[in-house]
Amino acid sequence: MNPDLMNFPIDEMLSAEKEAEKFGVIMAGMDEAGRGPLMGPVVAAAVIMPHGEAIPEVTDSKKLSEKKREALYEIIIEKALAYGVGIVDSKRIDEIGIGNAVREAFTMAADALKIRPDVIYNDEVKWVYGKVPNRSIIKGDLKVYSISAASIIAKVTRDRMVREYDKEYPQYGFEKHKGYGTKAHFDAIREYGITPLHRKSFLTKNHAELLGKEYDG
Repeated sequence: MNPDLMNFPIDEMLSAEKEAEKFGVIMAGMDEAGRGPLMGPVVAAAVIMPHGEAIPEVTDSKKLSEKKREALYEIIIEKALAYGVGIVDSKRIDEIGIGNAVREAFTMAADALKIRPDVIYNDEVKWVYGKVPNRSIIKGDLKVYSISAASIIAKVTRDRMVREYDKEYPQYGFEKHKGYGTKAHFDAIREYGITPLHRKSFLTKNHAELLGKEYDG
């Protein structure tokens, strides 16, 4: 077990779930992965976890190693009462902006749930889903167990997609930086140009010169 998580306050994380259980409410947690990268989709996940004992070490996916996230992902989807994933690609992100793309991915993930929740908790996104109450929690992926579980599903789903992209475009090093704006990523763009996976709207903000060389295979 990661020593940093040995004393993680799991009881505090379950406070929202305990309230939901107390009042007989079906609660879903929701989070996204891929808001900041220069390429690839933004992925949202929604999950309804059973009441009772929590899965140890579930926390914000960014606090976990890739190996641990992968292991927890399998446990979460096995134990979840329902989960759904929403994926919005880079072209759509360029069309509607990342904020709207996140909300669109949220809606897709919620629609994919086989059980309709009575309330949805998410990590800092203002979003409306029909008449289902939605509670946006600052640092929710650290404070609410179901949001943490959703963050792991979203992150692992996106990382698996990025590993496949890396096979298609190995010269960009996608598997290493996951599409974020590292020096190695920018150097690759300068050498090879952009790919259909890149978000042109992200690059035009501060790196317009990079758009001058389109990827030509």
